[in-house]
Amino acid sequence: MRRVVAAGFGVGWIPRRLWGTDNGAGTFGAAVGGVVGIASWRGPWWVGLMLAAGAVAVSVWASAPEGRDGEDPGWVVIDEVAGALVAVIGLSGIAWVVAWVVARGADIFKVLPGIAAAERLPAPWGITADDVLAGLYGLAAGWLVAALL
Repeated sequence: MRRVVAAGFGVGWIPRRLWGTDNGAGTFGAAVGGVVGIASWRGPWWVGLMLAAGAVAVSVWASAPEGRDGEDPGWVVIDEVAGALVAVIGLSGIAWVVAWVVARGADIFKVLPGIAAAERLPAPWGITADDVLAGLYGLAAGWLVAALL
C-alpha cells in the first residue's frame, strides 16, 4: 500500500512502462496534484491548504521506506503531488497555470535558492522538502500574477 501511495497512486510507474525509464515521472505526479488542485477551485482557499498539508504529510510517510541511502527513486512521485498542491493553494485560471509551471520548473532545475539544499536533507524529509519549497516558489509567482490581474 505504501509503495502505491509513494508512486502517486501508480502514476509514477507510467513512464517506465511507456519508455523504460523513470524520466518524466515527476511531471506525471505533479499533474495529479494539479488535477486535485483544479478540483478545489470552487472551494475556499483553506481547502487547498488542507489538501496540500495532507499531501505533504502523506509524502513524508509514504516515501520514508523508499529513501534509503539518501536515494530519491524516480518513481516516487507523491512528493511532486504535494509540491504541486502547495503551488496552487487558493489559485485558479492563469495564476494557477503560472504557479504550477514555476513549481515544476523549480523542482526540475533546482536553481532557485534552497531547493538543492532541501533535497539533500535526510530521507524522507529531503524527498519531500525540495518539492514543497519549489511549490512555495510557484505559489509566490501565482499570487504575484493574481495580484497583477
